[in-house]
Amino acid sequence: MIGRLNHVAIAVKDLAASTALYRDTLGARVSQALPQPDHGVTVVFVELPNTKIELLEPMGADSPVAKFLERNPDGGIHHICYEVDDILAARDKLKADGARVLGSGEPRIGAHGKPVLFLHPKDFCGTLVELEQA
Repeated sequence: MIGRLNHVAIAVKDLAASTALYRDTLGARVSQALPQPDHGVTVVFVELPNTKIELLEPMGADSPVAKFLERNPDGGIHHICYEVDDILAARDKLKADGARVLGSGEPRIGAHGKPVLFLHPKDFCGTLVELEQA
């Protein structure tokens, strides 16, 4: 069902400083900051040859990422994202197998302009999983 690893998302308190760290210290190519108000975050993508790192900064105290940073003040890995060929078929199979889809269960448009869903971390080895339509 799952395809390639699309990205690993890291929650950060200071997006500009984190972007500079990846760009200037590690020599990575980085995107411009992309506000994602529907998801409560601003993101920067670090482009790697085989995948991406998504740096997430909360857009306010109500952001799920702000709550993550309260529990993890230094930041850290927030979620991993896998591509799927058919997000609705993947959702239906996962639900039939007992996995919990977060939110309404309906895909929302993510930072890449494609439909995404999130799966409960308790169902996936303690890891928040994002599925993105390939």
